[in-house]
Amino acid sequence: MSQKRKPKGDRRRAIYIFPNLFTTMSLFFGFYSIMCSFQGRFYTSAGFILLAALMDGLDGTVARMTNTTSRFGVEYDSLSDLIAFGAAPSILTYLWALKPAQLRLYTIIRPDDYSLGFGLVAAFIYLACGALRLARFNVSSGQRDPGFFQGLPITGAAALVAACVFWHYRIPNRVDAPDGPMVLIYMLILSFLMISTLDFISFKHRIFVHNKHPFETLAIFVISLAIIITKAKTLLLPLGLIYLSLSVIITIVRRSRKKNLPPEASNSVNLSKPPPDKLKGGGDNNGSEGG
Repeated sequence: MSQKRKPKGDRRRAIYIFPNLFTTMSLFFGFYSIMCSFQGRFYTSAGFILLAALMDGLDGTVARMTNTTSRFGVEYDSLSDLIAFGAAPSILTYLWALKPAQLRLYTIIRPDDYSLGFGLVAAFIYLACGALRLARFNVSSGQRDPGFFQGLPITGAAALVAACVFWHYRIPNRVDAPDGPMVLIYMLILSFLMISTLDFISFKHRIFVHNKHPFETLAIFVISLAIIITKAKTLLLPLGLIYLSLSVIITIVRRSRKKNLPPEASNSVNLSKPPPDKLKGGGDNNGSEGG
């Protein structure tokens, strides 16, 4: 007796759910990172932020490969990213470095006034700039060059926060406190970069979009990312700083070239830009917003 086949709509619905599972995993890792921060397990917390970034990088890629793009995935991804790459890094840095540094900052600035916590303000500024970054990306997706991001992606900012934590613990059994004022400045710089108009390369767009061998490329990408994560203590922060430096150089070069073009050519270049790959089933700031 032959079994009844599942309706085509049910199979299609199951495929649509698959990319959002990666987004859910990213959300869970971000949530667990927050729990680790409250427990004082800062190194582990940073590791779960990187795992969230990995899941975030996969959901949009899977959606593209399975052609399961949806507006729901984009919105769900943005909400997930605000937790995993906005709230989790800000709470991590506050409890790890900014809160202990507040007394030192008070002593330098105004010893008798404890009403304002500079570390708390810096952590909130990072979170607010991340939210602004996501909102700007969602409303301007149809007007941007898909090969570049305007401003540092929130996923990249979160990875750089994790990289800072890993760099501090690169020495085994290190127990000294992090340099709170330097971490505060570092967080403010990342916050500014997220809402800036600098051009940041979208590696995912360049690697996966219009790729004739997407599955092979994805495997190489994941393996390379795994190697970077295993050497994250010493490798991640230098690579991140190189990426930031290259982005500044690329922005200067691109804008100088555009400035030298005649107005007619500049307008034609803007009109000829291909539409971005925004509606990904898992969305992601990496596929949609992150690198």
